[in-house]
Amino acid sequence: MNVLDQLQRPLRDLRISVTDRCNFRCHYCMPPEVFGPDYEFLKKNMLLSFEEITRLTTLFQKRSGIKKVRITGGEPLMRRDLPILIAQLSSIEGIEDIAMTTNGSLLPKYADQLKEAGLDRVTISLDTLDDERFKKINGRNVSVDTVLKGIEAAKSAGLGIKMNMVVQKGINDQDIIPMAEYFKDQGHILRFIEYMDVGNSNGWKMDDVFSKQEIINRVNEVIPIEPVEPNYEGEVATRYRYKGSEGEIGIISSVTDAFCSSCNRARLSAEGKLYTCLFSSKGHDLRGPLRNGKNDEEMMQLIRDIWTKRSDRYSEERTSQTKRDSKVEMSHIGG
Repeated sequence: MNVLDQLQRPLRDLRISVTDRCNFRCHYCMPPEVFGPDYEFLKKNMLLSFEEITRLTTLFQKRSGIKKVRITGGEPLMRRDLPILIAQLSSIEGIEDIAMTTNGSLLPKYADQLKEAGLDRVTISLDTLDDERFKKINGRNVSVDTVLKGIEAAKSAGLGIKMNMVVQKGINDQDIIPMAEYFKDQGHILRFIEYMDVGNSNGWKMDDVFSKQEIINRVNEVIPIEPVEPNYEGEVATRYRYKGSEGEIGIISSVTDAFCSSCNRARLSAEGKLYTCLFSSKGHDLRGPLRNGKNDEEMMQLIRDIWTKRSDRYSEERTSQTKRDSKVEMSHIGG
């Protein structure tokens, strides 16, 4: 069942983008000057159908034994009838955990349906509790209260909740402590994410990165923390517990403390390309063979061949190489 790549990393986690559209325009992902009114998003026939996604997920499970699936975007709730897909995925034997990354704005409308369909958890992105700063970051004048209502909807529906905060030096690093204190009191795990050079549009510079160690120091000065063992092999976040408490935070540090050596994630884009790294320059087309009549065995062999040739470790090499000129945009493959 194990499918190992060139660095002996198994395939365990499949992340599926269901749309390249989003109702926010965060500058580190979909800056409005690039993704403006004239930007050409994928046409409906270019997107994998729910049936195609379900078939591919079933084949990934059979070939590699994946147990976890994460639905991403763009903003996944921009995809019409998403609970139908969740229900289909939850019926696949061997899939034990289905999560979704979302900006939370549409959860009041869909949280109950998603839970009923089989969604287990949501990770909600929120980079600050300061309303004016948040409106500037999301590029759509959306208030913090909109996301907080989404969090409450997810909680009421019985979904597990984690929070993601992308930290950028000089933009929102002053919000680290307010965010930590607020979500500690709410009982939700907050994960701080180093600002990454995903895609080609966000104007990333190393000078804008607020590092893992800086985050640890900032939090520990106010709320003492201590390291916690990973929940499982390949967990992306380094865990810390608030001393004297069961509450915790996580830090995702692909820039200053890369975790390529344990990366076991594959990413399926909205248009059906398989990416073996978040920073990949190109993907492997699965939609074409799927629609051209390849049978299950042929598709599973294709998946195996792609993964066994994988040798990606971009984040470990980043500091010793020139930044790649072309990388897939975050809006196509999620985080």
